[in-house]
Amino acid sequence: MPVEVTWWGHATCTVEDSGVRFLTDPLFARRLAHLRRRRGAPPPPEASVAEAVLVSHLHADHLHLPSLARLAPGTRLLVPRGAPDAVPGLRRLAVGGLRLTEVSAGDEVAVEGVTVRAVPARHDGRRLPVGPHRSPALGYVIEGGARTYFAGDTGLFDAMAEEVGPVDVALLPVGGWGPFLGQGHLDAGRAAEALAALSPAAAVPVHYGTYWPIGLDGVRPHEFHAPGDEFVRQAARLAPKVTVHRLGHGERVRPEVAR
Repeated sequence: MPVEVTWWGHATCTVEDSGVRFLTDPLFARRLAHLRRRRGAPPPPEASVAEAVLVSHLHADHLHLPSLARLAPGTRLLVPRGAPDAVPGLRRLAVGGLRLTEVSAGDEVAVEGVTVRAVPARHDGRRLPVGPHRSPALGYVIEGGARTYFAGDTGLFDAMAEEVGPVDVALLPVGGWGPFLGQGHLDAGRAAEALAALSPAAAVPVHYGTYWPIGLDGVRPHEFHAPGDEFVRQAARLAPKVTVHRLGHGERVRPEVAR
């Protein structure tokens, strides 16, 4: 099979295509500020092994410096353009041996014969809740034996299918880390709408059921547990030709794609 996907929890996935390993938004912590990991053990050491790491935006649960520090020297690190100015710790990681590359939507980067294309996302790309918008939020399409779309964090937007382009596998966020989702996010229903527009052969729901705010266990707990199953249900209604793989933490799948 041309591609293998492993979901480690939240937005962290390994995508292996044509023998090249990509890691998305690595978050290996048990606890991050007011969040704690409520399901699945933190990813094992081998999860940090990749030829390239794709960071979608600057929020700390997607650009997590301690997790990035676990990467081996020489690992390629793709970040939104302007990220090192907003997060100076990235420059220290580059001094430590990571190969830092800033990208904007439309840019393409070759990684050992596999092409990574940055695509737009509709999400607040700032590091902090206040301050200048210094770096865009992005998604990525990995183009090798298959075309795999990692959406990062994004809201639904009219030109999504056009700007992302044809894809075989879609890794779509279907929830979040709290009982309410603001603008620039997909819940299960909107993710199913995105799936219908993108029309891949296969999809994997991510970004749910991993982290939850301390002390909010009893506040709308279905928002933590339910998005994966709800996405499967909604996708069957809106995109019945797409095979949805709802993975557990640490599980992997080789989606069937026709190229």
